[in-house]
Amino acid sequence: MNEDLRRKIISMTEALENELKDAFSEIDRLSFELQKKVLDAFTENRISDSHFAWRTGYGYNDDGRDAVEKVYSSVFGAERALVRTNIVNGTHAISLAILGVLKPGEKLVYCTGEPYDTLQSIIGSDENPNPGTLKELGIDYETVDLIDGEFDFEKIEKLIKEDRPRMLAIQRSTGYGWRKSITVNQIKGFVTFVRNLGSDAVIMVDNCYCEFVSSDEPSAVGADLVCGSLIKNPGGGLALSGGYVVGREDLIDRISYRLTCPGIGAECGLTFGQTRAMLQGIFMAPHITAGALKSAMLFGKVYQKLGYDICPDFSMERADIIQAIKLGSKEAVYAFCKGIQSASPIDSFASPVASEMPGYDDEVIMAAGTFVQGASIELSADGPMREPYNVYYQGALTYEHGKLGLVSTLESLAEEGIITV
Repeated sequence: MNEDLRRKIISMTEALENELKDAFSEIDRLSFELQKKVLDAFTENRISDSHFAWRTGYGYNDDGRDAVEKVYSSVFGAERALVRTNIVNGTHAISLAILGVLKPGEKLVYCTGEPYDTLQSIIGSDENPNPGTLKELGIDYETVDLIDGEFDFEKIEKLIKEDRPRMLAIQRSTGYGWRKSITVNQIKGFVTFVRNLGSDAVIMVDNCYCEFVSSDEPSAVGADLVCGSLIKNPGGGLALSGGYVVGREDLIDRISYRLTCPGIGAECGLTFGQTRAMLQGIFMAPHITAGALKSAMLFGKVYQKLGYDICPDFSMERADIIQAIKLGSKEAVYAFCKGIQSASPIDSFASPVASEMPGYDDEVIMAAGTFVQGASIELSADGPMREPYNVYYQGALTYEHGKLGLVSTLESLAEEGIITV
């Protein structure tokens, strides 16, 4: 390790960190507000240590599972929640929402452009003949691109009037795109616009990476369904697996029948002793997310200073924990991810390698030496190996760890001769 290089990097990082004090104070204020909301949800629902116990077999009458779902309903401002360990990831939660609601002959419109790669395997195409896709089931699908990060209301209105879509979907985070994330205020305006047109279309929001970044969640401002993963923000780094769908009670009922089967729905489903981790995770989530937000901002500040394009930049309102950086070369992406991996508590000795992954068209590189496999609320970075070679940073269970990860990426890039500090 070059100690002189490290001192220079830390000095530069701390000088730029000092410029973020006001922004960090606002994040701390929001974290306090959200922590109170979560605490109120626990007290209102009378959470007890008895809710940490678990059933066997079918999982009937699981008080702990019910308690988790009541807390999520309260925190998200929703009528009902489905929070389960057997929802395997965020893509699965979104798939449940789509396939649990839509019937053959109905239409889904994504109003934020094409969704990220893994959703394409749910939509289906001639090149993707997987069974059970929307295409195979005869469910129509269309996208409406954003215009400078805003909804294209003119085109959406035309589609609503002419095609009467059953579901309108919003992906809040960028995926592997290059745009700002969608704010709760934007969603509130979208809901008002759609309802003023007299449409009763189900408004579904993919909330991955966005929980606890704003005062309210989309379900509190009129979204009918909101979906996400427990190994991102709401799991607080403690949930070992799982996902959630919150929203209207009648829709959650339908979705629960897709998760299990008609006639059983949410009545069954073993939690395998995970209710304590799920409850403690959402209790910790406001603080954990605040640290992730701060580290994302610091990454953005430093890499922008080094001349790299970043998204979001500091003129944009943040609505997720992701910081995208346009590194411009395959070598830079490898060096960046090597830095993240070497600063990880688990598998720090490993070297990330791009490879094919289910649901992605390009090889993807992922750096994540995490306690929970694939948990992107922990220090992690990933990206598709395609031009212009963007990398997407997120997570860190503590701000301090995020800062160490930043220093490590800069060391790695400098040692490869890609940057000069």
